[in-house]
Amino acid sequence: MRLAVNIDHVATLRNARNEQQPDPVTAASIAELAGASGIVCHLREDRRHIKDRDLERLRESVTTKLDLEMAMTGEMQRIALATKPELITLVPEKRRELTTEGGLDVEGQLAKLKKFIPPVRDAGIEVSVFIEPERGAVDHAAEAGADLVELHTGPYSLKKNRADILAELDRIRTAAAHARESGLRVVAGHGLNYYNIEPFSTIRDIEEISIGHAIVARAALVGMESAVREMLRLINAPS
Repeated sequence: MRLAVNIDHVATLRNARNEQQPDPVTAASIAELAGASGIVCHLREDRRHIKDRDLERLRESVTTKLDLEMAMTGEMQRIALATKPELITLVPEKRRELTTEGGLDVEGQLAKLKKFIPPVRDAGIEVSVFIEPERGAVDHAAEAGADLVELHTGPYSLKKNRADILAELDRIRTAAAHARESGLRVVAGHGLNYYNIEPFSTIRDIEEISIGHAIVARAALVGMESAVREMLRLINAPS
């Protein structure tokens, strides 16, 4: 299983003091050298962490895959078409949220998705949609023309009772299988960390895990290289 590393919170730490360090682009390069298969950044409308110049520099330096998380707006579409990441991931975005709170309402925004996605794909950029692990959401993402879905694992990360954890894992596993059967590739992310990640090594339909905060938090103590390598060991542990 592959690992994509979200470096947003390296920028959060930098911006806390309006300094130049730590540099998210340097962090991305170290993550790649440690084995990450992709770099994720979310250019929010309010630019609270990643800035436009960060994205430009990431496009210049990332050698694996650059995944630009973004709201479905005209401004962000123009930026994506100009920057040419390998992948964009469409996510819901609220100004006051600390982090993304749920999957995109693909049913309610299906018509908008059908208009938004083709120009991006025509430019050679793959499109992923961040969704809840539900059959209907998968079906609507496929109908909209997405290449991938990213399954929202936030609810799983909040479960405490073993039965609830297993039930949520089954929901994710079922959605992943349905997505693959529907011709979509599957990644997963949100809220995953060093303590709850191991069961995902058994979900064969998920090809990649996207993790940000947990890796950046661990990197603050042990360094980015060690943090990435440790996560890779966990997601590729023998089942």
